[in-house]
Amino acid sequence: MQKLKAVLFDLDGTLIDSEYFHFECWNDILKESSHSMTYPEWLKNYAGFPLPSNSKNIKERYGLDISLADLVHKREQASVNGLENKTINLMPFAMEMLRFFKQEGLKMGLVTASPRFEVDLIFKKNGMAAYFDVIITRTDVERPKPDPEGYNLCVEKLGVDKVDCIVFEDTLNGLNAAKAAGLTCYVVQSDQDQHDKLLHADAIFRDLKAAGKFAWEN
Repeated sequence: MQKLKAVLFDLDGTLIDSEYFHFECWNDILKESSHSMTYPEWLKNYAGFPLPSNSKNIKERYGLDISLADLVHKREQASVNGLENKTINLMPFAMEMLRFFKQEGLKMGLVTASPRFEVDLIFKKNGMAAYFDVIITRTDVERPKPDPEGYNLCVEKLGVDKVDCIVFEDTLNGLNAAKAAGLTCYVVQSDQDQHDKLLHADAIFRDLKAAGKFAWEN
């Protein structure tokens, strides 16, 4: 790799510890129909996928008697209510690494499967938006992850060559999107049990500080 010029981040599970929040939102909806899922089921089958595809799959899996459009709306409203009243913690070393890369003068992009309204609500509380030159959400693309559209658009807007970029992701869905875009992707995943399905990443790390240090030094 040439000298690193840009770093691109996923959001959920990479920078913010939001997966359990999303799991709870879905379980609250499922409980209304006397259903439930476990957190390991959420992580295995739904984490990292955009809301429309998760809504379709969950509706079919649990036989929910609600239209897909209404289910998506219901889930979006659950996010609004939850994000307005709850604090979502950052992942370990997230702010430290954002500050480091910003101080080093690197361009920074965010590519997330979350919709724009969710990202705005989250960033309103933690001030993280100030670190990014480009933010690409599910709202900004026609084909969300695992399609590479979001990463391709982010690199284009950053005005850098792909060979000069590193992506940090935490799920198979995000990894596949980054690799399909022809980008170097480091996976940050503390759950060792998930590593076997992520082996096509360029490297796997247990935390973001280790991944960021490796990216900068190599």
